[in-house]
Amino acid sequence: MSKQNSLLIVILTIGVFGILTTEMGVIGILPSIAEHFDISVAKAGLLVSLFALTVAISAPIMPILFSGINRKKIMLLVLGIFVLGNIVSIFASNFTVLLIARVIPAIFHPIYCSMALTVAATSVSKEEAPKAVSKVIMGVTAGMILGVPITNYIAGETSIEMAMLFFAIVNAIAFIATLIFIPSLPVKERLSYGTQISVLKKPIVWLAITTVIFIGSATSSINSFIAEYLGTVTNISGGTLTLALFLLGLASLFGNLVGGRLLTKNAMKTATLFPIILGIILLLSFLTGKSTGPMLITIMLWGILFAIGNNINQYWITSSAPEAPDFANGLFLSCGNLGITIGTAVGGLFISGMGTQYIVLGGLLFLLMSLVSILLRNYMYSPTTKQLAS
Repeated sequence: MSKQNSLLIVILTIGVFGILTTEMGVIGILPSIAEHFDISVAKAGLLVSLFALTVAISAPIMPILFSGINRKKIMLLVLGIFVLGNIVSIFASNFTVLLIARVIPAIFHPIYCSMALTVAATSVSKEEAPKAVSKVIMGVTAGMILGVPITNYIAGETSIEMAMLFFAIVNAIAFIATLIFIPSLPVKERLSYGTQISVLKKPIVWLAITTVIFIGSATSSINSFIAEYLGTVTNISGGTLTLALFLLGLASLFGNLVGGRLLTKNAMKTATLFPIILGIILLLSFLTGKSTGPMLITIMLWGILFAIGNNINQYWITSSAPEAPDFANGLFLSCGNLGITIGTAVGGLFISGMGTQYIVLGGLLFLLMSLVSILLRNYMYSPTTKQLAS
């Protein structure tokens, strides 16, 4: 990989990190936001669920609409919108303004992230493409997980406004780096809208969509309220809470590397075992939730599994539609964020109806459904089944 390509991928990773940190970083400060605007934690969760729902709706559409425009210009447009949205969030006078300032950038979120995955893959040789894509996915994972403790720490030491400023700064750094260091990226080959959308005729694509939504719902039903869970159930706060979230983030980065290697060795086995193993970890968190030491260990295991699930989701979608990578990456983002929306909503229902500790039950339910859809794909598209059908 040349130095220019390496720099390109680093900048893409920073950009993805900034965008995903903006989306998921607020998870660590939902209780503080609820207190600041005098609303419930469940209502504050709209900052996560509505953002994710917006991404889920726009992800299959926006990347296709902008697929023919110079990619550098589109990157600058999206990053600029995120910078402005975060600046407005800093000065939001009420919760509605804050919500609007997040939803508008969310519309453009999938354009950058889908494009980053495609550009990373096409900037290197075919053999090096998986390695390049995994680095960008690490930015996604870092933004979704590591951004949470960073935001929690900043808000705890200063204010939620300073946490919003952190979001703006990261996106501004990516904007400046893109402007200065990334060359013009005109689109050389453009697939027609019809060619890309036609992959939806394949049953395997719909099985992949179902699986990714279920896995996303399982992880998000807990992850979206992890700060609330650790504060209410484990009864930790301040520096200990920040440490727990930081351990979760570090574990997820490690899990990202593990996930890539496992998928390379045996993708089907990795996907099949994932919901079973994560289910065991969730049960473990239910049992150890009130003990700080054991829960910190459980948190690290959960972080590793979360990141592996993110890798599985991306592979599961793109492997079902390799002929349309841009659209497939858009579907990956759409389904993942739809899972976040559903999972956050269900987690909020469990908190309101049964108590924070029982959000684990929602995660287990979604994992069971994901296992069924994975086994169905494995059966329908196994070599043995194809041979019998022929």
